[in-house]
Amino acid sequence: MGTGWLSVPQDWIASFGDIAKFAARLFRDIFTLRVFRFFGEALRQAGILILGSALVIWGLAFILGLQCGIEGAYFNRSVGAPAYAGVFSAWCDLREIMPYAFGYMMSAKVGTGLVAEIGAMRISDEIDALEVMGINSLVYLCATRLLAAWMVLPFMYIAAVGAGFFASYLAVVQQIGEVSSGGFFLIFWMFQNPPDLFYSLIKGMAMATVIVIVGCYYGYTAGGGPVGVGTATAKSMVLNTVMVHLVGMVGTQIFWGSNPRAPIGG
Repeated sequence: MGTGWLSVPQDWIASFGDIAKFAARLFRDIFTLRVFRFFGEALRQAGILILGSALVIWGLAFILGLQCGIEGAYFNRSVGAPAYAGVFSAWCDLREIMPYAFGYMMSAKVGTGLVAEIGAMRISDEIDALEVMGINSLVYLCATRLLAAWMVLPFMYIAAVGAGFFASYLAVVQQIGEVSSGGFFLIFWMFQNPPDLFYSLIKGMAMATVIVIVGCYYGYTAGGGPVGVGTATAKSMVLNTVMVHLVGMVGTQIFWGSNPRAPIGG
């Protein structure tokens, strides 16, 4: 009985250790520039990320920006401070909603896609064929994808933040009309600064890095035929969803926990 209770946490800890070792190998391959042997493949993966995921991520960011703007405007109207609707748009969009939207979409689309693609290669012996040809499969398949994510995703993330801000402006100023454009932007820019954007970018990229590593790990280590690939895809989605919230919580605590940088009071 006792052994059964302990086996699940032991499996989790063992998996965490395996993923950490896998991540260390990927970082080593990138920072020792070994991955640049296959820079063309990294560029190809970057192109796939841009064409396949950019519009989806920006569309989700736009919709959530609308929600932040609408809720902020009506909440501030209810407490008698409609002019301060920009506070919600500045904080809700930049600090929390955009990193989480980015993480959710990366988990659902990019992470599971990596598991399915690399896992299919594993069970059809394509990875073994690469090794037989003398190609380091870990570098070619996984390190190139992580490098592609680092090259492309910062720009996609900043564009997503811009889409969210634009949507909040449309909701508050054009749709609801509680505050003028100048009044909205006065409060909007007062409650954020360049370091906030940088911290938000760090949160988003930390989530993206974890998601790509987890996706590559579960795809690279998949086994048991098509059913095994499906199981690995589900596991990666669950772990990535948890890790997105963990990274988001830790990031908020580190960057804004001790000092929210709110220009309120004396």
